[in-house]
Amino acid sequence: MRLRALLETDALGLRLLGGEDELDRTVRGVMTTDLRDPSRYLSGGELVLTGLAWRRDAADAEPFVRILAGAGVAGLAAGEAELGAIPADLVEACLRHRLPLFAVHETVAFATITEHVVRQVSGERAGDLAAVVDRHRRLMTAGPAGGGPEVVLDLLTSDLDLRAWVLSPTGRQIAGAGEALPGTLGAALAGHHLAATRTGRRGPHRAAVAGRTYSLFPIRSTGRSAVPASRDVRESVLSDWLLAVEADASDWPAPRLDLLQGVTQLIAVERDRRDAARTVRRRLAQEVLELVQTGAAPAEIAARLRVAAPVLLPGLGAAPQWQVVVARVDWTDPAQSAAQPPAGAPAVAGDIASGPVAQALLEEILVDPAVSGPDSADRIAVAHTGEEAIALVPLPALTASPPDTGEEAGQDAGAPGDTAGDPADGGPAGQDPALHADALLASVREPLSAGLADDGRLTLGVSAAVHSAEGLRGALEEARHARRVAAARAGRVCAAGHHELASHVLLLPFVPDDVRRAFTARLLDPLRDYDRRHRAELIETLEAFLDSDGSWTRCAARLHLHVNTLRYRVGRIEQLTGRDLSRLEDKLDFFLALRMS
Repeated sequence: MRLRALLETDALGLRLLGGEDELDRTVRGVMTTDLRDPSRYLSGGELVLTGLAWRRDAADAEPFVRILAGAGVAGLAAGEAELGAIPADLVEACLRHRLPLFAVHETVAFATITEHVVRQVSGERAGDLAAVVDRHRRLMTAGPAGGGPEVVLDLLTSDLDLRAWVLSPTGRQIAGAGEALPGTLGAALAGHHLAATRTGRRGPHRAAVAGRTYSLFPIRSTGRSAVPASRDVRESVLSDWLLAVEADASDWPAPRLDLLQGVTQLIAVERDRRDAARTVRRRLAQEVLELVQTGAAPAEIAARLRVAAPVLLPGLGAAPQWQVVVARVDWTDPAQSAAQPPAGAPAVAGDIASGPVAQALLEEILVDPAVSGPDSADRIAVAHTGEEAIALVPLPALTASPPDTGEEAGQDAGAPGDTAGDPADGGPAGQDPALHADALLASVREPLSAGLADDGRLTLGVSAAVHSAEGLRGALEEARHARRVAAARAGRVCAAGHHELASHVLLLPFVPDDVRRAFTARLLDPLRDYDRRHRAELIETLEAFLDSDGSWTRCAARLHLHVNTLRYRVGRIEQLTGRDLSRLEDKLDFFLALRMS
């Protein structure tokens, strides 16, 4: 379609402010943005819609228009809702760069213009598809009644014979047409997408999984929560959705690629709606967290929880129990890394704000992987403070065992140790809705490791369920301790739960690094040096001997050695270290040294 056609459509209510000689430009798509530099998301030919939130003063207009003109956009439409009349500096900048400028009346929604342009452009490329999009215009409205991304995916299947799914960064299916995508396949596709995005390559990305070829299109937010193009890609890579299409798009003609890009823009509207809906839950979590951390009275915290419960668990009669989950994402500064960034990768600009990254990621991780749909995270409230994200997860009242009154256990009701039906503590699994660290880890480790690459790390800590406001402070500290335990482990994605805090491993993360190094060096360096010189495998022998609880026969069988050979090796270990492996204290020292090394 041409720009001139927009003026001829009365329902759009557009008013031309400049660029009359350029109205025969072809419009190939539409993009809504309030970024100061949206060039990363522009490919040319777009009608750009903006609410002018990027404009702080008159000096901002020139660089913004220069970026749009350089990207080859067809025109700019500015909303009057934010500032009223369109500023003169913007009009003048558009005239200088010969960029057509339209004013959008405050009564006209950008969604109306987006839908009209997508319908017209798609109609020229796939007429039936556009006609059905028109019949499902509710997709562009707020609220779940719009049909959601499934509507568009159904069109791809019926009109273009393409099977497609919308996936989260962990591979969870958010929407799909027809048969659901297996969870393992979704995780694999998400991993391919995250790995390709980290290299800086533009989509679609080609992925071959289980003998089939898929094309992966990124779905990026273009609202106020979008990451500017000049910032580090790591700030958004772990939160972007993707569109997986079962086809090889590498040989597609440009019109079909443009059509799929238009589909991702439609789905991005749904994603922005979901992000906006999370604002209330995030605010509730932030308010509760501030009360807990400032030592507010339990009655005040309980009152805030009563407000949060109906929002997070509508229709629940009894007050829920709560769990706390703490997450942290840590990145290595590329300037301090020996590894060079891959060719074509986006430049890093400034420090990464890890708190919001962990917040968006935790909101996704805590969604039940068996539940699909964009609104399945409505029971989760996540705040962030500093570099941590902290989630309040409400649970229906557990009925497997009555809450501990504390009279016999010597603790207050609702203390972090309450598990009420936790399978780890002997409760029946069928009645336990609580979160477990190992289950969370298993559902997200594979895809997220690809997005974290060689310079990122995610650690999670999960508290026990608590029955009341009095237990929340302890649950928060418990989750933080568990996360530190997870941080002491190897791996890109690690998690620990409350049941692990009764183990010796609780102590290890809090040992200063210099003490750890000195302790392990004193015990293990003589063995490592001997192994390097003689290939004696003393470290391996020590690990097997401790794992066998000091049993000579079991250890010898495990190492496929004669018992006399094993005795010789253990004797050499004792000689080199001055320790006696028949003594419990020395066994424990060796065990801790191996765990800390």
